[in-house]
Amino acid sequence: MKPINEMREVVVAGVGITKWDYYPDSESYDLGSQAILNALKDADIDWKDIQAAFCGSVYQGTGSGHQAMKEIGLTGIPIVNVENACSSGASAFRLAYQSVAAELYDIVLAVGLEKMPRGPIPSTAFRPWQLKSGFNVQPANYAVETVTYMREYGITLEDIGGVTVKNRKNGALNPNARFQKPVMLEEVGKSRMVAYPLRLLHCCPLADGAAAAILCSRDKLRAESKVIAVAASVLVSGVYGEHMFPTGDMASIKFRPQLGITELSAKQAYEISGYGPEDIDVVQAYDTMASSELWDIEKLGFCRPGEAASLLREGIFDIDGKLPVNTDGGLMSRGHPLGATALGQIYEIVLQLRGEAGQRQAKVAKVGLAHAMGAGPNSSITILKR
Repeated sequence: MKPINEMREVVVAGVGITKWDYYPDSESYDLGSQAILNALKDADIDWKDIQAAFCGSVYQGTGSGHQAMKEIGLTGIPIVNVENACSSGASAFRLAYQSVAAELYDIVLAVGLEKMPRGPIPSTAFRPWQLKSGFNVQPANYAVETVTYMREYGITLEDIGGVTVKNRKNGALNPNARFQKPVMLEEVGKSRMVAYPLRLLHCCPLADGAAAAILCSRDKLRAESKVIAVAASVLVSGVYGEHMFPTGDMASIKFRPQLGITELSAKQAYEISGYGPEDIDVVQAYDTMASSELWDIEKLGFCRPGEAASLLREGIFDIDGKLPVNTDGGLMSRGHPLGATALGQIYEIVLQLRGEAGQRQAKVAKVGLAHAMGAGPNSSITILKR
């Protein structure tokens, strides 16, 4: 593998997505194949031109990528299936990017697909004793972290509810979002309790769906008007001492790393791309719970710890604000099909940078960042530029 500064430029030739919803009569490979076909059309590239493919999914079983591509027609290309929790799609994208950057292939596909089980996410990314203790109940984990966050920085439930209101408003402008109806702050506060202090409308909805991206070298790009380059594609795992879901007074923890997993991934992405937080125009933040969008923005370096809530109230993160965040509604409105989520974020960033986001188009969109977290833990960041 060549050093990063010697790798060739990689561009996103095309992207595709399905509407994210609940599809009881469809299979994940149906959704995956449709997203691929949409990406091929967008890129004006034939299926026979794809030289390798990487597929991200979590609960879809053996050979999920093979099953999706079989619907289009198997051509003998290498297909690699990636399971990396909610970072699966970004992991597939990163492998596709590296394959083109290192000149192993010229045109590569990344796809994420998921048909979610009903009910709470049945995460198995915990030790047996933790599973028996209920650690795999994600809303409860986030609730504990939310209580700690609120205590440390004086964040209120109204602040957290404001994220839901913003994202559902954005989602109403996104025809591919699962929920396309705005909600009022009062509705959020009256929705049923899930895990104190998080109520139903503080939690992202699950969804079935797929998203795809075709990456290629600059000389293989069919439409020069669609030049969106990959500035960084980063994946990091957990660091010793970081408590992803703190269960007590954080001040009593004797060892805390200088950089947590999100901060470390951001540092690497900024160093590789040459951009800093001040250069980013539009953001896809990981809002699996409304509270997590606030601390995600802070950990990515866009403001100091505890400041995101006041910036949200000022409208900084609105579509017409200084730093639009989750312009497509985010997970809170678009939904969360685990293997497809990160590629769905990338899809939105591509549309924004092309100026093709319609009613939800940001005023300035030259550099965009997408961040996803996944059990393991994993943190993935993709920075794109035009």
